[in-house]
Amino acid sequence: MNMESGNLYDTLVTYSESDFYPYHMPGHKRRKNIGAGADCFNIDITEIDGFDNLYNAEGIIRKAQERAADLYGADDSFFLVNGSTCGVLAAIMSVTDRADEVLIARNCHKSVYHAAYLQELKLHYIYPDIIEEYDIYDAISPEAVKAALELYPESKAVVITSPTYEGIISDISQIAEIVHSKGRILIVDEAHGAHLGLSSAVPENAVRQGADLAIHSLHKTLPSMTQTALLHLKGSYVNQTKLRRYLSIFQTSSPSYVMMSSIDSCISYMRENAAGEFDKLGHCYKDFIIQMKDCRHIRIAVPELSENGKYNFLTWDICKLVISVKGTSISGQELYDILRDEFHLQMEMSAATYVLAIMTIADEWKAWKRLADALIQIDGRIDGGTDVAADSAMEEGGLGIKAVNICHRPASVMTISQALASVSSNPREVALEQAQGKISGDFVNIYPPGIPLLVPGEVIDEEVIEQIRYSLELGLNVQGVSSEGTVFVTVHSD
Repeated sequence: MNMESGNLYDTLVTYSESDFYPYHMPGHKRRKNIGAGADCFNIDITEIDGFDNLYNAEGIIRKAQERAADLYGADDSFFLVNGSTCGVLAAIMSVTDRADEVLIARNCHKSVYHAAYLQELKLHYIYPDIIEEYDIYDAISPEAVKAALELYPESKAVVITSPTYEGIISDISQIAEIVHSKGRILIVDEAHGAHLGLSSAVPENAVRQGADLAIHSLHKTLPSMTQTALLHLKGSYVNQTKLRRYLSIFQTSSPSYVMMSSIDSCISYMRENAAGEFDKLGHCYKDFIIQMKDCRHIRIAVPELSENGKYNFLTWDICKLVISVKGTSISGQELYDILRDEFHLQMEMSAATYVLAIMTIADEWKAWKRLADALIQIDGRIDGGTDVAADSAMEEGGLGIKAVNICHRPASVMTISQALASVSSNPREVALEQAQGKISGDFVNIYPPGIPLLVPGEVIDEEVIEQIRYSLELGLNVQGVSSEGTVFVTVHSD
């Protein structure tokens, strides 16, 4: 059998139909009738002859990764079966040494902070502005990156998230030029932008704009299994040997061929169909925006209109719908609950003043219309005050529901590693109300998206206590605060 022709999925199916018997792992022995959820067992194999090895790819997996690199414009692309998290960890670890300084956007995913913990890095922050109309964080500006690099010239690398969780895209081309002019490395967590650069209907991806390393979660916006992702390498700044070593550390030694075949199938599908699929997505998006103009209270966050009356989609991801209820009588969490409980529409996440929906090429117009119809109906009820009555919380201009400020600026007096080491040796918990002035011993995140409100080693000030308390009152998923309302602090807090 020629195992190196065709894509990975088809080759797995062909092999499953052959008379080769598995005297090897996995234990289900490819039997599809040996328990619930066994549908994929027939193509679930291990590293056997003819099927290559993810960490020393020379055959069918290498060719599959080359197809991915060609699609995205990378020099090399690596399959990730532990999600984009392992890609972020490997990327940062591969370009730093222990105790280095690194410049990151404050709104980075928690995996960036976990890499800082493992490598004992000293972090410096770039703070994004807020788009106050919708209470979402704006792009990281090239000017902010330039200023931060001048302030912290010893930073080995710059790490930013683009698109943001809400779909705001940074000018990676200019940022890359600035970072490289200082001889530094640019890592872009583009987990929510795996679809970027695949069609003229969407903005270009970070790889082609100059990022040295970029991470894509295929499963977030493309047709691929959960936990599948890609790490892309471009240029000569990164030590590829070191990168490969960390990828083998942070990924399982038994990578799933089912997941890898899903990645390869996704790449093949996008190579053949991206242009038409994203044209349809763009038409659905614009028709949805038109239909939502009937609402008087609920608003969809859209980019500003240019002089010719067209939206600027170069900085805005059409796969993300930020549905704003700012200034109305309901919170984002309440809208989220109504959509789920009454209309059976499960949103991606809720925030204080908005909910987020992710739309992809797999959504037909009927899905867009079903959401629009539900929102228009809810909008009418808000007008009548039948869902949530305006009460003493009313303030001039609307209810007192305000945004949760994730990117506040508490003082940092210890590195993440120092703070977590302190708590490991002497764990201490205090009530949130008594934590002011103490040093945080753990992360406090709102999840999703997993951006820290509080980072270990930061001083717990009155503002962050208020932000945590407010998030809990809104019913948001706050991680790092116990059910008794306590948080970890370091032994150095006294």
